Amino acid sequence: MAKWLSSEWLEQYKKLSENQPVRPGATATIQYEITDGPEGDIYYYWVVEDGKLLECELGEMDEPELILTEQYQDALAIQKGEMDATAAFMQGKIKVTGNMGKLMSLLPVTTSEEYRNLQEEILERTEF
Repeated sequence: MAKWLSSEWLEQYKKLSENQPVRPGATATIQYEITDGPEGDIYYYWVVEDGKLLECELGEMDEPELILTEQYQDALAIQKGEMDATAAFMQGKIKVTGNMGKLMSLLPVTTSEEYRNLQEEILERTEF
């Protein structure tokens, strides 16, 4: 079990993502900002190319195409499957800045059965 939002958790996430199908056009660089956590704010980023997670690291990246900002408690609820990410976005619980076209290009990934299965597998291997 890897602690949620740790470097080990991100490494595990990347490894488990390796079997996701190629999704042409689902490409973006994404900075995540999780605020108001028990240990302060947490920053991590993803580099996604054609639906494949190429990089998944703690820290901040230069000039991401998208920045997703959410409070720790909301991010936790989403990760545990207690809150739908799309609903959270619509309710303003996930703030998005940057290229919205890039966000839309990721929908074939995040709405797929393979991605839902990946999220369930990650949940089973995550310590909160």
